[in-house]
Amino acid sequence: MELTLAIHQIRALRFGDSTHLDGSTLVVDQASLATHLLEDPRLQSVEMDIANPGEACRIGVVFDIIEPRAKASGAGSDYPGILGPIATAGKGTTHVLRGAAVTIVDEAAPVNISKIVEMTGPASEESPYSVLHHLAIVPHTDPNLERHVAQNALRLASVKASVFLAKAALDQQPDSTEVFQSDGPTQAGRDELPRVAYIGQIHSRQRVAEVDEQILYGANTAGMVPVMLHPNEWLDGGVVSGYQNMGVETYFYQNHPIITELYRWHREGKVTLVGTVATMAASDNEDRERNCMLASDMVKWNLAADGVALTKYGGGAPHADMALTARLCEESGIYTTVQVSDMSRDRQAESALLFNYPEVDAIIYVGGGDTYWNLPAVEKVVAGSPAMAAALEVAQEISAGGICGVTSQQGISKLRCFVY
Repeated sequence: MELTLAIHQIRALRFGDSTHLDGSTLVVDQASLATHLLEDPRLQSVEMDIANPGEACRIGVVFDIIEPRAKASGAGSDYPGILGPIATAGKGTTHVLRGAAVTIVDEAAPVNISKIVEMTGPASEESPYSVLHHLAIVPHTDPNLERHVAQNALRLASVKASVFLAKAALDQQPDSTEVFQSDGPTQAGRDELPRVAYIGQIHSRQRVAEVDEQILYGANTAGMVPVMLHPNEWLDGGVVSGYQNMGVETYFYQNHPIITELYRWHREGKVTLVGTVATMAASDNEDRERNCMLASDMVKWNLAADGVALTKYGGGAPHADMALTARLCEESGIYTTVQVSDMSRDRQAESALLFNYPEVDAIIYVGGGDTYWNLPAVEKVVAGSPAMAAALEVAQEISAGGICGVTSQQGISKLRCFVY
C-alpha cells in the first residue's frame, strides 16, 4: 500500500476574504469557515484567532491539535468514519499544510485542568507545537448538551476545519512529496533485513469510552481486541485521539514519530517495516491478559517480526499492559523496546517504572509528571471562557504533562531521565 503526502510549506497565517494559499501564506476566510462549522446544529457560535511562533501567546484548554490535510480527488476518504465514508486510509495522495495546525479549544474544560499550547518562553522550546502557525478555534456548544455530545461536536469541528483549510492546496503544486510504501510481511527481496513492527495503544479502558467517542475509523473501541493496521492508516486519518488525549494529540498520529522513523529505516534498507497493531489498555486482569496475548501473537505469527517498538496511552495501568505485552513478545523471541512516560510525583525511578521484567530492558523515557516549568505572564490568551483566560494569562508553575507536545507518548520528546 502506498501513500503520497503532497506537502505545502506554510510560513505565515492570516485572515482574508477567501481561503487560499498565497505562496507560503495560508489565508483563511473566517466567515466561510464559521458558516461551514455552524452547519452542525450543536454549535451556537465559533470564535477564531491566530497564534504565530514567537508570539507571547498561550492557548487552552486544548481539546485537540490537527494538521490540515485533505485527500486528493478520487484518492480516498477524509477521516473515514468521522467525516467521510468508511474506506481504508493510507492510500493515494493527501495534501498537507505543513507548518500549520488547527487547535480546538474546549470551552467546558475545568479551570484547574491545564492542557495548553505555549508559544514562547523556555517551555515552548521543548514542544514542537511552538513552531507551528495555529488557527485556534473555540466552538461554543449548546449548553444543554450532555458533555460527551458537546465533545463529539468538537471532534467533528476539528476534522471539518482540517479538511476545509487543506482543500486550498488541492489545485497547487506541492513544495515536496513524501511517499510511504510497504507491502507488509510479504515483501520480496528483503529477506536479510530485520523485520520490525509497532504496537501502539489508542485508548485506556480505565476510562470507559463514550458511545460517540470516535477513535478508530469512527468507532469508540468498546469491546475491541487488538487489530492489525497498515502503518499508513495511522498517518492518514484512520486513528484520532480520544476526548482526553493524554499526551497523544491527533497531530502526532498524522506524523507518528515511531512509524515515520521506522519508514526512514525501511527506505534506507536497514529494516523491513512489516506492520503495526493497535491495541488498548485494559480495565481488569482478564482483559489485560487477553489483549496482551493477542497483540504479541499478532506480531509473532501474523507479522513474523524480529523486533517491535511499543507505546502506551494514559497512566499506570496502560504502563503495565505495555510491559506485559513486551514481556510476552520477548518470550516469543521478539526483541522489544518500550517508551514510558511516568505518572509518579516522588522522583523515584522505582515509582516511575511500575514493572520489573528482566527481559524488558530497552526502556526509553519520554517525560513525566515530575518535571515543572515556571511560565511567564503572557500578553495574549486564546481560551474558551473569560475565567479560563484569566487563569491562563498569569505567571504560573505547570507540569510537563500540562504543556502539549512536551511529553508526547508517541515518542517525540526532548526530556530524558537521569538516575542519581
